[in-house]
Amino acid sequence: MNRLLVHVEGETEEYFVNEVLSDHLIRCGYSVVSARIVGNSSLRDRRGGIRTWETVRKDIVRHLRQDAGAIASTMVDYYALPQSWPGRPEAPQRNFASEKAETVERALQADIGKHMGQRFDPGRFVPFVMMHEFEALLFSDPDRFARGIGRPDLAVALRAIRQEFESPEDIDDSVETAPSRRIVRLFPGYVKPLFGVVAAMEIGLATIRRECPHFNGWLGRLESLTKEISNLQ
Repeated sequence: MNRLLVHVEGETEEYFVNEVLSDHLIRCGYSVVSARIVGNSSLRDRRGGIRTWETVRKDIVRHLRQDAGAIASTMVDYYALPQSWPGRPEAPQRNFASEKAETVERALQADIGKHMGQRFDPGRFVPFVMMHEFEALLFSDPDRFARGIGRPDLAVALRAIRQEFESPEDIDDSVETAPSRRIVRLFPGYVKPLFGVVAAMEIGLATIRRECPHFNGWLGRLESLTKEISNLQ
């Protein structure tokens, strides 16, 4: 059970998993790490946009049943997550960002477990909900973020945004103040799949983990699974 498939909502997350996380997790013991945009490949929009939970659940359950030796995960934004997703209506609105995400993640895990049946090993599904969206991770190092997108002149403005919050994951998710909206106001030419992943590579995984505790917790859980698998073999 050392194959990992991360179900993602768009190209940016797909590239991030395949280009940034894959090498790291393979070094930790996985044989294969890849991402897949959820939804019917003939119908989905490559630009992303979260699907209904029924659609996403169908993809995850199909994967888990087809490959009994695999682990499944998710990488979806809390921002604009439909209220129909399990746990979303119950997520606390004023608590720490991680508490909101964890409320949804627990509900997703319970729902997948219910549809997989009593014999399902819950350790095979490790949901992750980003707070509040992928762009928040890029505020882990505003100076490197600015260099990564070829706009070092924006470092001061990006740093000012970061300093308003305890963690990049706390940058709020309203229509006007979500991380991506803040970036686009400063840099109208920002193209998410291209600049987002390049900036993440410039910042480095270690820095993102240090600044984003919820993201770090997810990655740590995936790393620990490889050790558990080794102990069982």
